[in-house]
Amino acid sequence: MPTSMPSCDLLVHGPLTGEENMAVDARMLEAAVAGQATLRTYQWVEPTVSLGHFQVTTSAEIPERFANLAVVKRLSGGGAILHDEELTYSIALPKAHPLCSTPSRIYNEVHECIIELLLDEGITSHLRGDAAFAEKPFLCFGRGDERDIVIGDHKIVGSAQRRRQGAVLQHGSILLAQSEYAPEFPGIRELTQKVLDPSEFASKLRATIFKRLFIDDATPELN
Repeated sequence: MPTSMPSCDLLVHGPLTGEENMAVDARMLEAAVAGQATLRTYQWVEPTVSLGHFQVTTSAEIPERFANLAVVKRLSGGGAILHDEELTYSIALPKAHPLCSTPSRIYNEVHECIIELLLDEGITSHLRGDAAFAEKPFLCFGRGDERDIVIGDHKIVGSAQRRRQGAVLQHGSILLAQSEYAPEFPGIRELTQKVLDPSEFASKLRATIFKRLFIDDATPELN
C-alpha cells in the first residue's frame, strides 16, 4: 500500500439502538481526525428516525406518525431518515485520504459501488443527476439531490456528510423495502420484486467500497 493511503478498519456487528449506532459513528469520526479510516454497515434494533445534524429536534416539529418511534440525532446533515426496512452504511476518511481533498467525490465513489452491486443483482439504478429538485421536506427520501440513487423516479439511496478538521464522515441509507411508517416511499423490493438479504448485501458492499477506496485488501474485519 502506498504510504499516502491510510489503513481502514471494517466494522461488523448486529443491530444496535439508535444511540449506540450514533455513538459508534461519532467514534469513527474522532478516529478519522486522528488518522484512521473506518468502514461500517449496520442496522437498527427497532424502527428509528435519525434527524440530520442541522434539523430541529422539538417533538412538535416531528410528524405525528413517528411519535411512538425512537428518535436520534445524526452527525451528518440532510433530512430525517426512517431506519426500518433499510441498510445503513457509514465511512469515515482521514484528511490523508485522497478523496478528502474533494469530499463531494466520496458520494460518487460510494454510490457507484452501490449501483454496481445492484446491477449484479439484476437491478438497474442510476444517479438522479439533472432531475434534482430543491424542495426540503422532513424526510430525506422526499428530497431530490443530484447524487441520490434512483430506480425510475424513486429514491432508494441517500447520503450525507459531516466534516471535521479535514476528515469526513459519510452516512447513507439503502431502502431495501417499503416501511409501514412511510408507505409513500417504495423500496427495492416493491420496485423490482427482488428481495435482497441485508447481511449478504452488506458484506458485498463493504468489500466493494474497500476495494475501490483502498489498495490493500488484507485488512481483517473486526467483530
